[in-house]
Amino acid sequence: MSAPTPRLGRLVRSPAVLRGGQWWLVSEADSIPVSDPTFTGVLDGFAQAVAAADRAVAGLGARQSGPPACDAGGQR
Repeated sequence: MSAPTPRLGRLVRSPAVLRGGQWWLVSEADSIPVSDPTFTGVLDGFAQAVAAADRAVAGLGARQSGPPACDAGGQR
């Protein structure tokens, strides 16, 4: 089973927006729902990958703000 995707949000640098579990392609002129199951599956996977990357980066930031780690030589 895969991790759930966010219920609302725009994929970074794309016209794809998730609203209430439905993917939409949005432009200044109009928006259309995405109905192709293969395409929505790819969008879901990409959204999950972006969310995982965001969590990993946040984790790195939390580790770097902690006390400095020293190696055996006393240098970082």
